[in-house]
Amino acid sequence: MKKYKPQHARLLFIDRRIHEKSYPNCSSLAAEYEVSTKTIQRDIEYMRFELNAPLEYSARERGFYYTEEQYQLPAMDIRESDLFAIYLADKLLAQYEGTPIHDSLRSVFRKIENALPDSAPARPGGQDRFTVFPPFATVILPEVLAAVFDGLRTSTRLEILYRSPGGEPAWRQVDPYHGVRFEGDWYLVGHCHLRDAIRTFSLARMAEVRKRREQFTLPDRFDFRRLTGSHFGVHWGPEETEVRIHFSREAADYVRERQWHPTQAIDEQADGSLILTLTVNHLLELRRWILSWGDAARVLAPVSLAEEVRAIARRMADPDRRDSPVDWPGRP
Repeated sequence: MKKYKPQHARLLFIDRRIHEKSYPNCSSLAAEYEVSTKTIQRDIEYMRFELNAPLEYSARERGFYYTEEQYQLPAMDIRESDLFAIYLADKLLAQYEGTPIHDSLRSVFRKIENALPDSAPARPGGQDRFTVFPPFATVILPEVLAAVFDGLRTSTRLEILYRSPGGEPAWRQVDPYHGVRFEGDWYLVGHCHLRDAIRTFSLARMAEVRKRREQFTLPDRFDFRRLTGSHFGVHWGPEETEVRIHFSREAADYVRERQWHPTQAIDEQADGSLILTLTVNHLLELRRWILSWGDAARVLAPVSLAEEVRAIARRMADPDRRDSPVDWPGRP
């Protein structure tokens, strides 16, 4: 994806370099800021003719300088609320620490900070009163992350040593179509050549990833939004199911205050409890979510899901159980 580098940030960067009296030229500025030479040339022309900057080129020094040392580039208009949003977003980066995009995004924020006018406060008021607790993150090998991200970027087939839950590691060839970040884990959606179908793979379960020479073209029929549809979590399937869940009065306020699913509808009950109705195309994560509420949640429909939840609850309370024969969804 093309990097977002607004012009006002480049102009402030050019202005700072010229005031340092280092006589920068288009080539050196372009290399340092990682843009094309033509982009810097257009910026120089804009400064000269639109901003009336006293900018000249020194043939002896082979670079630009200001003929009026007191010249100040007009500062960009930025509000305190804009600064607050920038610094809060910087804090949100904590949830991506340890991934290939973390350092890149951190670098972007540093460039934005360096491009701010001198009149801007170093830290907007109240920013230190916010703390972001990132979700529990899975352990992913750095080389796995880098290889998968590179495969996504270059549309290159990957060979992964993958361990399905309860299974033994096995090599698979996958065409990486789409990356997903969900609740502290990264997932890869792609065409699995072993299954000859689109599957979802957790990067935490990849022991090794090798890039192959084969490249692929993303099929026109692949539409991630259409594929996931009415998902509840990172799993999805072909059939939709309407689920009705009764929540006790004690839990009702917590349910009301969030948008759990785009299809959700709430039916208020006379005793303060409520019934949540939603339509999903996979029950795995919904089932786990229901169980997390304990006895505050009771499945009304479908009956099959109610029976599954009831069976799991009984096994959870059984001190003599030795295994867990619950039928989780099939492996990728």
